[in-house]
Amino acid sequence: MKGRAGKDGEPRGKGGRFFGGSSKPAGSSNKAAAMKKKKQNVTRLGGGGLSLEAFANIKSTTNRNQYNPALIKKKREFYKNAKYISKYKKSLKHLSEPNDPSAVKPSEDTKEMDKSKKRNKNEKRGSNSLRELYEKKREEEEIARKEREVVAQAKKEEREKAEARRKAERVKMFKKTRSGQPVMKYRIEHLLQSMQGSN
Repeated sequence: MKGRAGKDGEPRGKGGRFFGGSSKPAGSSNKAAAMKKKKQNVTRLGGGGLSLEAFANIKSTTNRNQYNPALIKKKREFYKNAKYISKYKKSLKHLSEPNDPSAVKPSEDTKEMDKSKKRNKNEKRGSNSLRELYEKKREEEEIARKEREVVAQAKKEEREKAEARRKAERVKMFKKTRSGQPVMKYRIEHLLQSMQGSN
């Protein structure tokens, strides 16, 4: 029953003898020792922890300023694109300014015609070569696929033969006489074959 005293009249509880405490009543010296021990533990473990609210606030505020790979990638792409644009503008500026006044520029019509002719030749040449490469690759893949199929078929047939042989042997091994005894003829044959195979 709770609240009853022990045999000697001592109260049962934290300070009682049943819970490993001293037989003296809990006093101010005990409390001071406990507080000192608690402080030592806190300092040993690195100080007191944060409250849940403080922890949540820190997480939410610091995440904005911390490392974010997606943002870094975006910034990098932006600067890279800006660099390309500035280079492009510089090259346009150089092309528009005449370097040599004595140099004669060909007319724009002839330039366009030359470009279109070159493009057509390259397209024809490129399309033929690409088609040839594609066809060659397709043929090679087809040959490899057929070879794989042949090998797989051979393995499958071999597996099926082995399985049929095992089933036949199993049926023979489990054969029994009228009285329920195993037929020893097949078992002895199997033992002889295994001995010959090992030699």
